[in-house]
Order: sequence, then C-alpha cells, then structure tokens
Amino acid sequence: MTSTTQIQALDVPTAILQRRSIKTFKPDPISPEMLKQLVELTVAAPSSFNTQSWRIVLVQDENQKVALCEASWNQKQIIQAPVTFVFAADATAGEQDLTPILEQGLNTGAWNEGTVNYFRNAIPQFQEALGDKRREYAIKDAMIAATNLVLAAESLGLSTCFMNGWIEDKVKAVIGAENNPDICIAVVVPVGYAAEPRLNPGRLPLSANVFVDKIDNPYQD
Repeated sequence: MTSTTQIQALDVPTAILQRRSIKTFKPDPISPEMLKQLVELTVAAPSSFNTQSWRIVLVQDENQKVALCEASWNQKQIIQAPVTFVFAADATAGEQDLTPILEQGLNTGAWNEGTVNYFRNAIPQFQEALGDKRREYAIKDAMIAATNLVLAAESLGLSTCFMNGWIEDKVKAVIGAENNPDICIAVVVPVGYAAEPRLNPGRLPLSANVFVDKIDNPYQD
C-alpha cells in the first residue's frame, strides 16, 4: 500500500499537464490518511456564495461498486478503483438554513457583519430568481469541486477518470437519493492507482477554440 509519506506531491502546473483519464486501475487500496486529504482538498473548492451545494458520496463497498457500475453502462473502472466519488448537487442548498455558513465566514473574518446580513437575504433571493437554473448552478459548483479532486489526486500519485456515461435515476438510487427531486448528479470519478500508461492524445491549436473578446477572433500564441 502506498502511503502519503512516500510521495512528493506534484506542483499544480505539473499535475495539470500530467493528468490523463485512466480507464483501468490496480486493486491497491488508498490509505485512509490519503483519502481524507483528497476529501479535504476537494471541498476546499469555491462555490456560489460559499453554499457548498455539492453532495459527495464515496462509493467503496463492493456491492455498491457493482451497483454503480451497472448504473454506468457497466464501465469496469468503477469496480477496479478502490473508491469512486459520486458528485451530486443539491439545487436547494441556497434556500436552506445558511446560519452555519454565515457564522463560519464571520468567525474566520472572511465576512463582516454587513456582508453576512446582506447574504441572509441575497442568497435566497438569488436562488429564487434562478428558477429552473438552480440545478445548473449547483452542478457547476459540484464540477468545480470534482476538478479539485482530480488535480489533487494526480499530485499525490493517484489517477482519475471523469465519467459522464451513467443513468442519473439509477445512480441516484445507488446513493439513496432516488426520492429527492432536488438532488442531481454532476459527474462520477473513480480514483486509484493507474494500471495503464498516461498517454497524451494531444490538443488542438489554441486558435481552434480560444478567442479574444469575440468568438470570431482566434487567439494567436
């Protein structure tokens, strides 16, 4: 088993450039210490008004892994990897009791009384104004957290795979959220030690999909 003390963490640019989506994993477990570190780095992600609307489920039980695999078109990396992070999102997070979030921001000094008092009304009003887009905004926050996870994992010698091939209703049933219409699934991410090389499929030239000011003005490097 690999321990965190044996790994020299990569810097952020190296982790970004080195990371690849891995489809086959070794059965080696992730130490509890490293898993906790991954979780802490994942939830350090920013979110709208700091509502932290993600609901992250770590699937580790063998039966749960089989069920999640079946809900994800039988993609075997879920069974192979020691843990799969299911990033769900709560579309109503901004409408719930915000007291713990507001008091924490006040106690850390990140927000003053004026900001906290403003947020008490502004956050629910913003959520209500979003209407049908509440789901979209919650998923955005969850995806930001998932990006934190894959880069943190890469920096610690682990590998990941963003998975968008799954059936939402079935994934919700696996994690016990089938009766909650406000919970939606953002992405599924197996995490473990790679059993295949990290090969770079390359990227298009910057001018193909990066622009300046308007989408018809390609970026020139």
